Amino acid sequence: MPPAAETPASSPASGIVQGLAIMLVAMIILPCMDAIAKYLAVYLGMSPGQVTFYRFFFQLVSTLPMLLRLGGLKALKPKRLWPNLLRGVLLALASLLFFVSVKYMPLADVFAIYFVEPFILTCLSAIVLSERVGPMRWLAIAVGFLGAMIVIQPSFAAFGFTALMPVGCAFLFACYLLMNRMAGSHDSPLVMQTIAGLGGTVIMVLALGIGHGLGHADFAPSLPATPLAWALCILLGTISGYGHLLVVRAFRAAPASILAPFHYFEIVSATALGFLVFGDFPSLSKWLGIAIIVASGLFIIWRERRLERQAGAQPA
Repeated sequence: MPPAAETPASSPASGIVQGLAIMLVAMIILPCMDAIAKYLAVYLGMSPGQVTFYRFFFQLVSTLPMLLRLGGLKALKPKRLWPNLLRGVLLALASLLFFVSVKYMPLADVFAIYFVEPFILTCLSAIVLSERVGPMRWLAIAVGFLGAMIVIQPSFAAFGFTALMPVGCAFLFACYLLMNRMAGSHDSPLVMQTIAGLGGTVIMVLALGIGHGLGHADFAPSLPATPLAWALCILLGTISGYGHLLVVRAFRAAPASILAPFHYFEIVSATALGFLVFGDFPSLSKWLGIAIIVASGLFIIWRERRLERQAGAQPA
Protein backbone atom coordinates (compact mmCIF):
# COMPACT_ATOMS: atom_id res chain seq x y z
CA MET A 1 0.00 0.00 0.00
CA PRO A 2 1.59 3.33 -1.03
CA PRO A 3 1.86 5.93 1.74
CA ALA A 4 -0.86 8.53 1.74
CA ALA A 5 0.10 12.03 0.77
CA GLU A 6 0.66 14.29 3.76
CA THR A 7 -1.17 17.59 3.81
CA PRO A 8 -0.33 20.61 5.95
CA ALA A 9 -3.94 20.79 7.11
CA SER A 10 -3.80 17.42 8.80
CA SER A 11 -3.61 17.66 12.59
CA PRO A 12 -2.08 15.20 15.08
CA ALA A 13 -5.59 14.44 16.35
CA SER A 14 -6.86 13.59 12.86
CA GLY A 15 -3.81 11.38 12.32
CA ILE A 16 -4.57 9.44 15.51
CA VAL A 17 -8.20 8.98 14.46
CA GLN A 18 -7.03 7.77 11.06
CA GLY A 19 -4.61 5.33 12.71
CA LEU A 20 -7.35 3.98 14.98
CA ALA A 21 -9.69 3.49 12.02
CA ILE A 22 -7.01 1.68 9.98
CA MET A 23 -6.11 -0.52 12.95
CA LEU A 24 -9.75 -1.42 13.54
CA VAL A 25 -10.15 -2.46 9.89
CA ALA A 26 -6.97 -4.56 10.12
CA MET A 27 -8.18 -6.31 13.29
CA ILE A 28 -11.46 -7.16 11.55
CA ILE A 29 -9.96 -8.58 8.35
CA LEU A 30 -6.87 -10.38 9.71
CA PRO A 31 -8.92 -13.03 11.60
CA CYS A 32 -10.67 -13.68 8.26
CA MET A 33 -7.31 -15.04 7.09
CA ASP A 34 -7.32 -17.60 9.92
CA ALA A 35 -10.97 -18.50 9.28
CA ILE A 36 -10.09 -19.13 5.61
CA ALA A 37 -7.16 -21.33 6.68
CA LYS A 38 -9.45 -23.34 8.97
CA TYR A 39 -12.06 -23.67 6.20
CA LEU A 40 -9.44 -24.89 3.72
CA ALA A 41 -8.15 -27.47 6.21
CA VAL A 42 -11.46 -28.69 7.68
CA TYR A 43 -13.90 -28.51 4.78
CA LEU A 44 -11.67 -28.66 1.69
CA GLY A 45 -9.17 -31.20 3.06
CA MET A 46 -6.00 -29.17 2.52
CA SER A 47 -3.13 -29.82 4.92
CA PRO A 48 -2.08 -26.94 7.25
CA GLY A 49 1.42 -27.08 5.76
CA GLN A 50 0.03 -26.57 2.26
CA VAL A 51 -2.25 -23.78 3.50
CA THR A 52 0.75 -22.03 5.08
CA PHE A 53 2.68 -22.30 1.80
CA TYR A 54 -0.16 -20.66 -0.14
CA ARG A 55 -0.43 -17.96 2.53
CA PHE A 56 3.16 -16.84 1.85
CA PHE A 57 3.29 -17.64 -1.86
CA PHE A 58 0.23 -15.53 -2.66
CA GLN A 59 1.42 -12.84 -0.24
CA LEU A 60 4.58 -12.65 -2.37
CA VAL A 61 2.53 -12.68 -5.59
CA SER A 62 0.18 -9.95 -4.34
CA THR A 63 2.83 -7.53 -3.03
CA LEU A 64 5.57 -8.03 -5.63
CA PRO A 65 3.85 -6.14 -8.51
CA MET A 66 3.24 -3.09 -6.32
CA LEU A 67 6.83 -3.21 -5.05
CA LEU A 68 8.14 -3.26 -8.63
CA ARG A 69 5.79 -0.47 -9.67
CA LEU A 70 6.83 1.80 -6.81
CA GLY A 71 10.53 0.95 -6.49
CA GLY A 72 11.59 -0.77 -9.71
CA LEU A 73 14.02 -3.68 -9.88
CA LYS A 74 16.35 -2.06 -7.34
CA ALA A 75 13.65 -2.60 -4.70
CA LEU A 76 14.28 -6.34 -4.99
CA LYS A 77 17.63 -5.81 -3.27
CA PRO A 78 16.79 -4.77 0.30
CA LYS A 79 19.35 -3.14 2.57
CA ARG A 80 18.86 -5.93 5.12
CA LEU A 81 18.30 -9.09 3.06
CA TRP A 82 19.08 -11.83 5.59
CA PRO A 83 17.27 -10.28 8.57
CA ASN A 84 14.17 -9.85 6.40
CA LEU A 85 14.41 -13.43 5.12
CA LEU A 86 14.76 -14.62 8.73
CA ARG A 87 11.66 -12.60 9.61
CA GLY A 88 9.80 -14.52 6.92
CA VAL A 89 11.07 -17.86 8.24
CA LEU A 90 9.98 -17.06 11.80
CA LEU A 91 6.60 -15.80 10.62
CA ALA A 92 6.10 -18.90 8.44
CA LEU A 93 6.84 -21.29 11.31
CA ALA A 94 4.52 -19.29 13.60
CA SER A 95 1.79 -19.38 10.95
CA LEU A 96 2.25 -23.12 10.49
CA LEU A 97 1.68 -23.76 14.21
CA PHE A 98 -1.30 -21.41 14.17
CA PHE A 99 -2.93 -23.06 11.15
CA VAL A 100 -2.41 -26.54 12.61
CA SER A 101 -4.06 -25.27 15.79
CA VAL A 102 -7.11 -23.78 14.06
CA LYS A 103 -7.63 -27.02 12.12
CA TYR A 104 -8.32 -28.88 15.36
CA MET A 105 -9.42 -26.13 17.81
CA PRO A 106 -11.99 -23.31 17.84
CA LEU A 107 -10.67 -19.98 16.53
CA ALA A 108 -11.44 -18.10 19.76
CA ASP A 109 -9.50 -20.67 21.85
CA VAL A 110 -6.44 -20.40 19.61
CA PHE A 111 -6.51 -16.59 19.67
CA ALA A 112 -6.97 -16.48 23.44
CA ILE A 113 -3.95 -18.73 24.04
CA TYR A 114 -1.93 -16.90 21.36
CA PHE A 115 -2.37 -13.60 23.19
CA VAL A 116 0.34 -14.57 25.67
CA GLU A 117 2.61 -13.17 22.92
CA PRO A 118 2.93 -9.64 24.43
CA PHE A 119 4.08 -11.19 27.70
CA ILE A 120 6.61 -13.43 25.95
CA LEU A 121 7.87 -10.41 23.99
CA THR A 122 8.34 -8.48 27.23
CA CYS A 123 10.38 -11.36 28.70
CA LEU A 124 12.52 -11.66 25.56
CA SER A 125 13.07 -7.89 25.47
CA ALA A 126 14.37 -8.03 29.04
CA ILE A 127 16.65 -11.00 28.31
CA VAL A 128 17.89 -10.21 24.78
CA LEU A 129 17.73 -6.40 24.61
CA SER A 130 18.33 -5.79 28.34
CA GLU A 131 15.23 -3.63 28.58
CA ARG A 132 14.18 -2.79 32.13
CA VAL A 133 11.01 -4.59 33.27
CA GLY A 134 9.62 -3.47 36.62
CA PRO A 135 7.93 -5.68 39.24
CA MET A 136 4.41 -4.55 38.26
CA ARG A 137 4.97 -5.63 34.65
CA TRP A 138 6.32 -8.99 35.81
CA LEU A 139 3.20 -9.36 37.96
CA ALA A 140 0.98 -8.55 34.97
CA ILE A 141 2.90 -11.11 32.89
CA ALA A 142 2.32 -13.77 35.56
CA VAL A 143 -1.40 -12.94 35.70
CA GLY A 144 -1.60 -13.09 31.90
CA PHE A 145 -0.05 -16.56 31.88
CA LEU A 146 -2.57 -17.60 34.54
CA GLY A 147 -5.36 -16.53 32.19
CA ALA A 148 -3.75 -18.52 29.38
CA MET A 149 -3.60 -21.60 31.61
CA ILE A 150 -7.34 -21.26 32.34
CA VAL A 151 -7.99 -21.35 28.58
CA ILE A 152 -5.44 -24.09 27.90
CA GLN A 153 -6.60 -26.47 30.65
CA PRO A 154 -9.94 -27.58 29.11
CA SER A 155 -8.46 -27.29 25.61
CA PHE A 156 -5.55 -29.54 26.63
CA ALA A 157 -8.00 -32.11 27.99
CA ALA A 158 -9.90 -32.07 24.69
CA PHE A 159 -7.10 -31.63 22.14
CA GLY A 160 -3.90 -32.78 23.89
CA PHE A 161 -0.58 -31.17 22.99
CA THR A 162 -2.23 -29.36 20.08
CA ALA A 163 -3.49 -26.87 22.70
CA LEU A 164 0.14 -25.87 23.35
CA MET A 165 0.82 -25.00 19.68
CA PRO A 166 -0.56 -21.45 19.99
CA VAL A 167 2.00 -20.89 22.77
CA GLY A 168 4.76 -21.99 20.37
CA CYS A 169 3.23 -19.70 17.74
CA ALA A 170 3.25 -16.82 20.22
CA PHE A 171 6.93 -17.46 21.05
CA LEU A 172 7.96 -17.51 17.37
CA PHE A 173 5.90 -14.39 16.61
CA ALA A 174 7.51 -12.61 19.58
CA CYS A 175 10.91 -13.52 18.10
CA TYR A 176 9.69 -12.13 14.76
CA LEU A 177 8.74 -8.84 16.45
CA LEU A 178 12.08 -8.80 18.24
CA MET A 179 13.76 -9.10 14.83
CA ASN A 180 11.73 -6.08 13.71
CA ARG A 181 13.17 -4.06 16.60
CA MET A 182 16.71 -5.28 15.96
CA ALA A 183 16.58 -4.79 12.19
CA GLY A 184 15.29 -1.24 12.52
CA SER A 185 13.66 0.65 9.65
CA HIS A 186 16.30 0.30 6.95
CA ASP A 187 13.71 -0.93 4.39
CA SER A 188 10.15 0.15 3.63
CA PRO A 189 7.24 -1.92 4.98
CA LEU A 190 6.36 -3.08 1.45
CA VAL A 191 9.93 -4.33 0.88
CA MET A 192 9.92 -6.07 4.26
CA GLN A 193 6.57 -7.77 3.56
CA THR A 194 7.65 -8.91 0.10
CA ILE A 195 10.99 -10.34 1.27
CA ALA A 196 9.26 -11.95 4.26
CA GLY A 197 6.86 -13.56 1.77
CA LEU A 198 9.87 -14.91 -0.14
CA GLY A 199 11.49 -16.29 3.02
CA GLY A 200 8.21 -17.85 4.16
CA THR A 201 7.62 -19.45 0.76
CA VAL A 202 11.10 -21.00 0.64
CA ILE A 203 10.95 -22.41 4.19
CA MET A 204 7.48 -23.86 3.55
CA VAL A 205 8.70 -25.63 0.40
CA LEU A 206 11.38 -27.27 2.56
CA ALA A 207 8.90 -28.02 5.36
CA LEU A 208 6.43 -29.61 2.95
CA GLY A 209 9.15 -31.76 1.41
CA ILE A 210 10.48 -32.96 4.78
CA GLY A 211 7.05 -33.40 6.38
CA HIS A 212 5.64 -35.29 3.40
CA GLY A 213 8.76 -37.46 3.25
CA LEU A 214 8.16 -38.41 6.89
CA GLY A 215 4.55 -39.26 6.07
CA HIS A 216 2.96 -36.54 8.24
CA ALA A 217 -0.62 -35.82 7.13
CA ASP A 218 -0.43 -32.14 8.14
CA PHE A 219 2.27 -31.62 5.46
CA ALA A 220 0.58 -33.42 2.55
CA PRO A 221 1.17 -31.38 -0.63
CA SER A 222 -1.78 -30.69 -2.92
CA LEU A 223 -3.15 -28.27 -5.47
CA PRO A 224 -6.46 -26.48 -4.89
CA ALA A 225 -9.06 -28.87 -6.29
CA THR A 226 -11.85 -26.38 -7.06
CA PRO A 227 -12.24 -22.76 -8.20
CA LEU A 228 -13.42 -21.95 -4.66
CA ALA A 229 -10.22 -23.40 -3.21
CA TRP A 230 -8.10 -21.36 -5.63
CA ALA A 231 -10.03 -18.19 -4.78
CA LEU A 232 -9.65 -18.79 -1.03
CA CYS A 233 -5.91 -19.45 -1.34
CA ILE A 234 -5.40 -16.22 -3.30
CA LEU A 235 -7.56 -14.30 -0.81
CA LEU A 236 -5.58 -15.83 2.06
CA GLY A 237 -2.26 -14.48 0.76
CA THR A 238 -3.72 -11.11 -0.23
CA ILE A 239 -5.27 -10.52 3.21
CA SER A 240 -1.97 -11.58 4.80
CA GLY A 241 0.14 -9.18 2.75
CA TYR A 242 -2.04 -6.11 2.81
CA GLY A 243 -3.60 -6.70 6.23
CA HIS A 244 -0.19 -6.46 7.85
CA LEU A 245 0.61 -3.39 5.74
CA LEU A 246 -2.51 -1.79 7.24
CA VAL A 247 -1.08 -2.48 10.70
CA VAL A 248 2.23 -0.84 9.74
CA ARG A 249 0.33 2.14 8.30
CA ALA A 250 -1.72 2.45 11.51
CA PHE A 251 1.43 2.50 13.65
CA ARG A 252 2.82 5.30 11.48
CA ALA A 253 -0.31 7.40 12.03
CA ALA A 254 -0.86 6.90 15.78
CA PRO A 255 1.26 6.05 18.86
CA ALA A 256 1.74 2.38 19.65
CA SER A 257 0.42 2.83 23.19
CA ILE A 258 -2.94 4.02 21.82
CA LEU A 259 -3.18 1.30 19.17
CA ALA A 260 -2.04 -1.63 21.32
CA PRO A 261 -5.44 -2.34 22.96
CA PHE A 262 -6.97 -2.79 19.51
CA HIS A 263 -4.96 -6.02 19.11
CA TYR A 264 -7.43 -7.62 21.50
CA PHE A 265 -10.28 -6.85 19.11
CA GLU A 266 -9.01 -9.84 17.15
CA ILE A 267 -10.48 -12.08 19.86
CA VAL A 268 -13.89 -10.49 19.25
CA SER A 269 -13.59 -10.90 15.47
CA ALA A 270 -12.31 -14.47 15.79
CA THR A 271 -15.11 -15.41 18.20
CA ALA A 272 -17.74 -13.98 15.84
CA LEU A 273 -16.25 -15.76 12.81
CA GLY A 274 -15.88 -19.02 14.73
CA PHE A 275 -19.53 -18.89 15.73
CA LEU A 276 -20.91 -17.77 12.34
CA VAL A 277 -18.80 -20.08 10.15
CA PHE A 278 -18.02 -23.07 12.36
CA GLY A 279 -20.59 -22.91 15.18
CA ASP A 280 -17.90 -22.62 17.89
CA PHE A 281 -18.45 -20.54 21.03
CA PRO A 282 -16.18 -20.33 24.09
CA SER A 283 -17.30 -21.78 27.41
CA LEU A 284 -17.61 -19.64 30.57
CA SER A 285 -14.20 -20.77 31.87
CA LYS A 286 -12.58 -19.76 28.58
CA TRP A 287 -14.28 -16.36 28.70
CA LEU A 288 -12.78 -15.95 32.19
CA GLY A 289 -9.31 -16.77 30.85
CA ILE A 290 -9.78 -14.39 27.92
CA ALA A 291 -10.86 -11.62 30.30
CA ILE A 292 -7.78 -12.15 32.50
CA ILE A 293 -5.42 -12.12 29.49
CA VAL A 294 -6.98 -8.94 28.09
CA ALA A 295 -7.04 -7.21 31.50
CA SER A 296 -3.38 -7.97 32.22
CA GLY A 297 -2.36 -6.79 28.75
CA LEU A 298 -4.35 -3.58 29.10
CA PHE A 299 -2.77 -3.00 32.52
CA ILE A 300 0.71 -3.17 30.98
CA ILE A 301 -0.36 -0.71 28.27
CA TRP A 302 -1.94 1.67 30.82
CA ARG A 303 1.13 1.57 33.03
CA GLU A 304 3.48 2.23 30.10
CA ARG A 305 1.43 5.25 29.02
CA ARG A 306 1.41 6.54 32.60
CA LEU A 307 5.20 6.19 32.85
CA GLU A 308 5.62 7.95 29.50
CA ARG A 309 3.48 10.88 30.69
CA GLN A 310 5.45 11.11 33.94
CA ALA A 311 8.74 11.09 32.02
CA GLY A 312 7.44 13.76 29.65
CA ALA A 313 6.35 15.98 32.55
CA GLN A 314 9.83 16.04 34.08
CA PRO A 315 11.96 19.10 33.21
CA ALA A 316 14.81 18.54 30.79
